[in-house]
Amino acid sequence: MEEINFKGKIILAIGAHPDDNDFGFGATVAKATKAGARVIYLLATKGQRGSSDKNLTQEKLARIRSKEQKEAAKVLGVESVNFLQYCDGEVVPDMKLKEQVVRFIRKYKPDIVFGMDPSRFFFKEYGFINHSDHRAIGEATLDAVYPLARDLLSFPEHRKIGLNPHKVKELLMPSFLPSDANYFIDVKDTFETKIKALSCHKSQIKNIKELSQRMGARAAVIGKKAGFKFAEAFVRLRLPD
Repeated sequence: MEEINFKGKIILAIGAHPDDNDFGFGATVAKATKAGARVIYLLATKGQRGSSDKNLTQEKLARIRSKEQKEAAKVLGVESVNFLQYCDGEVVPDMKLKEQVVRFIRKYKPDIVFGMDPSRFFFKEYGFINHSDHRAIGEATLDAVYPLARDLLSFPEHRKIGLNPHKVKELLMPSFLPSDANYFIDVKDTFETKIKALSCHKSQIKNIKELSQRMGARAAVIGKKAGFKFAEAFVRLRLPD
């Protein structure tokens, strides 16, 4: 399996909520920044509805979760965290969202985009429904990467502010089921960094020890499939020039 050389790469990591990127591929992000990559986070929402605490308003929770995400990103070596200001639970993959994602692609000119897989509505194996925001930002990311960001006549107003078409070389989407994956990344050396980053999301994670054990077991299962101690699984698309 060809290993990605992250040195000097620019990576745009796109998720729906604070903690999505960290859960999905935090150890890979840590590996990439350690190797010398620039990583930029783009999140559609601030996770305003992700709590059952009756004392919290959406506004207060948004402030808490954005702060937690910035702290976690710092642990992983992420350069910057950007939010699109959508409301949690209301993201739709319309042209407005796609244009905003294209802006970031054209601004940062990433070699690699990390995004969410929009193809899974549910996982019958776990009785788990894939959040609609995950599907929406995943679909918007796919369409932004191809064809919108690379087509000269898509959003021609961008050129007036110096944002020119850009061709992303690779798209990686974390795979919840290893059987869906076609690429695995060895994260033995950065798995604990991922757990440290996740521990910053205190509003979402009440027992980091239990989570660490559960995620360690999952990373080990994925790693065994790929011949590593710990791994993260992806659908990897290498795009044509």
